[in-house]
Amino acid sequence: MIYTLGSVLAILISLAIDRWGTRKRLILRLDFWVAYAIIVFFQLLMNGFLTGIPVVTYNPDVIIGLRIVYAPIEDLGFGFGLVLLVLTVWTRLGHGETPRFAAPSQRATLPAAPSIPDDDAQ
Repeated sequence: MIYTLGSVLAILISLAIDRWGTRKRLILRLDFWVAYAIIVFFQLLMNGFLTGIPVVTYNPDVIIGLRIVYAPIEDLGFGFGLVLLVLTVWTRLGHGETPRFAAPSQRATLPAAPSIPDDDAQ
């Protein structure tokens, strides 16, 4: 059950960082759940493939035994914790905070290119 404990801790730690550490509360936002649904689809696809053929095997003494697409349920916990933690840190660092339909005055602009002196002008 050590793998199960690690999975639960990954979920709880990422939730705590999202809620109290960065105060972003991504789990309350629809765009987080849409992104997570896309990620979990591909996680299940690849995880199911790797555990189904079996390239990856698990000791039955360290998992609960519940499986989704051949993969232990604990893998979803680790995946959720990882995705939430990465997206929380990403938004905390200031990425993804620009409004989707920002006014031109709010959009980032590139600095003007430096002028190159013209040798013929002299």
